[in-house]
Amino acid sequence: MKEDIAFPVVHKQDDHISFEDLLMLYKDMLLGRTFEDMCAQMYYRGKMFGFVHLYNGQEAVSTGVIKALTKDDYVCSTYRDHVHALSKGVSANEVMAELFGKETGCSKGRGGSMHIFSSKNNFLGGFAFIGEGIPVATGAAFQSIYKKQVLKSLDPISVTACFFGDGTSNNGQFFECLNMAVLWKLPIIFVVENNQWAIGMAHHRSASTPEIHKKAEVFGLPGIEVDGMDVLAIRKVTLEAVKRARSGEGPTLIEALTYRFRGHSLADPDELRSRDEKEAWIARDPIKRLHNYLLEQRACKPDDLLNIENDIKSEIEEAVEFAISSPEPSVKDLHKYLFADN
Repeated sequence: MKEDIAFPVVHKQDDHISFEDLLMLYKDMLLGRTFEDMCAQMYYRGKMFGFVHLYNGQEAVSTGVIKALTKDDYVCSTYRDHVHALSKGVSANEVMAELFGKETGCSKGRGGSMHIFSSKNNFLGGFAFIGEGIPVATGAAFQSIYKKQVLKSLDPISVTACFFGDGTSNNGQFFECLNMAVLWKLPIIFVVENNQWAIGMAHHRSASTPEIHKKAEVFGLPGIEVDGMDVLAIRKVTLEAVKRARSGEGPTLIEALTYRFRGHSLADPDELRSRDEKEAWIARDPIKRLHNYLLEQRACKPDDLLNIENDIKSEIEEAVEFAISSPEPSVKDLHKYLFADN
């Protein structure tokens, strides 16, 4: 039943935020949601193939974390990576073209949905296997500290945000990299997007200690639980974690309690989760919550938000047109990009 579902809120939202930042967060979440909704349309129309995992419902986590970073910071994602890439600055055109398998895609049409990558945006990629990105993110954090301590770089330390799901927290890479990050005081933020389900396995059935943030204590780093449906709460704890990492104090583990509104992938009929559970989480939609907050605070008018929605819809429609009109990869380039150029 709805009333039986607990929604812990450990960190409250930060009221000290500018109007410009509030609108930026709203636009970014809405961009992610609108993009994913269009992906569903294109998938069912046969424009995309393979497995496509959408992010609907979890936008507050991507926006709250990534928009607290700088352009020189790094993000490492999972197979649910479209929205992470958009938040990091990869254009909707490049991501959509990649999903269509076109040469103009951010991975030149070779990666598809689960392998979005952008060197210029310091987006380290999506990874098809769970836990696969955690060592990569740890390596990125290591090179940041190496540049500072060994190469004597005068630039601020670059921070890495590493995203993964609740199911991944039972894998070996998770524990090994937490340990390594603390030993070397790496500037990394481990972000657990606990959407309550690992494909079809409910989180509480697969973990002896369901509170993932408590696992941080064993390794000696802060473990923070936050409402993953509240973008301002996530932004607040992330800014604290970024400050800690950039000042050389080491990693932080953030467990964001969130929920995916769609099935595991677009091929999943989503019959395992109860209607009551889904409705209870959908009632806490992070985009609607910020929408209402903006109106309650009189930060803007309904027409202002409607104009934003229309602008973003136009941006996504243009991305689809760009993808459709873009060229297919050439057969003669089949082996191109397998290895780095000399």
